Amino acid sequence: MNELSSRPGDGLSKNAVGLPQIVFFVVAAAAPLTAMVGATPAAFSLGNGVGVPGAFVLAGVMYLIFSIGYAAMSRHISNAGAFYAYIANGLGRPLGVGGAFIAIAAYNAVQIAIYSMFGFFLNNGILQHYGIDVPWWTFVLACIAIVHFCGARHIEFSGRLLGMLMIGEIAIVTLLDVAIVVKGGGPGGLSAVPFSPAAVFSPGLGTALVFVLGSYMGFEATAIFSEEARDAKVTIPRATYLAVVLIMVFYAFSAWAIVEAWGEHQIVAQATKDPANLWFAVSNRLLGSVATDVMNVLLVTSLFAAILSFHNTITRYFYAMGREGVLWGKLGHTCPTYHCPDVAGKVQTAIALVTVCGSALLHLDPFAILFSWMSALATIGIIAVQILVAASVIAFFARDSRDTTLVHRLIAPLLSVVALGACLVLVIRNLSVLSGSDSRLVSLFPYVVLAIGTAGVWAALRLRRKDPALYRGLGRAVQ
Repeated sequence: MNELSSRPGDGLSKNAVGLPQIVFFVVAAAAPLTAMVGATPAAFSLGNGVGVPGAFVLAGVMYLIFSIGYAAMSRHISNAGAFYAYIANGLGRPLGVGGAFIAIAAYNAVQIAIYSMFGFFLNNGILQHYGIDVPWWTFVLACIAIVHFCGARHIEFSGRLLGMLMIGEIAIVTLLDVAIVVKGGGPGGLSAVPFSPAAVFSPGLGTALVFVLGSYMGFEATAIFSEEARDAKVTIPRATYLAVVLIMVFYAFSAWAIVEAWGEHQIVAQATKDPANLWFAVSNRLLGSVATDVMNVLLVTSLFAAILSFHNTITRYFYAMGREGVLWGKLGHTCPTYHCPDVAGKVQTAIALVTVCGSALLHLDPFAILFSWMSALATIGIIAVQILVAASVIAFFARDSRDTTLVHRLIAPLLSVVALGACLVLVIRNLSVLSGSDSRLVSLFPYVVLAIGTAGVWAALRLRRKDPALYRGLGRAVQ
């Protein structure tokens, strides 16, 4: 551990968060309400239509299989760098740092995407209701300040806040789901057709999965809080499984409910004709305008919760990289009072400020460019790192099988490599659909991710030449 991270008062809080708080962080990052309102209309209209609920189950099962190896490795590796530490211990330190660079870039991209959607949504809402056109970036700058304040407190503070926000957004959608079921659905009643193989594996499944996979983004962050978790060897695996199951059940049930509300023969046409009101129109009809207004407010808090969750994730990646000497050493400093990565938090906030201000000066569209493009870039990056993690599980346990079974150390991670590899190909082939743009720049995103990873490998190799002792400590488990 470097000089900064060994000073008295430095280091992350120990035994600060338990199973509920970690699940709150992960589910909040997935932004359930935002995923339903924002992602499902495109999945219905461009993907496999009525089979979208089954696509959410398919993706959830894939990530449950991924979690088998991921959770097994989490019992042996505790490090705020999470993916970075796993890859470093499995596939080697250079690839570990390369994976960390990709993860940092991807998480920053998704945070910028959500900041942009936050500003876009508030600008649009206030313009529609009050006729006042407040620049989108004004809301984002205020949000950045609030997120920085929350991130600079004890991790327990963010955990409690995210818990309250997450419960609110899940509650309103669940209330609508129940109302749909009690009403008996739409014109055709209720049925299980959206989960049938014929519907799920119909033409357009690949395109639907592109949007569905993005909705799961963030579940893998459980291990990032391993240094701050109580009984991490038990808590992290349980949190991972629980988060994936909760997200999958919520997504699949809610997507099924909205299909049944409109009718299996009408959902695609409605999602194509008026995607923005696919959910709100049903809410107005079944719950009334007050509940719909509450849903609109909770959509904003859902975005805020996702931003705060990713802020905590990114700062811990920066912290791990600084602590181990890969990036600026002061990133490894923590606040003596709150034991949060204070320097990393300031750097992360500065990145957000520069990006948002630069985008505003360049008059970039917050939704069509910032949100759509950054989401596409983030999806490529996260899936690429997940593939490396699954491969690292195989390599790690091949050297020492320890307390694992063949399923944990080989079968599950191998299936994950194949499935995630296929998903990455789908995302790259459908980049124009995911990003909503045929821009040449967007088509270069896979190469951008590769270049970022290569820069990380180069940084590790450079460190090996300059400081072999420091290099040997990369990715170590932290007690």
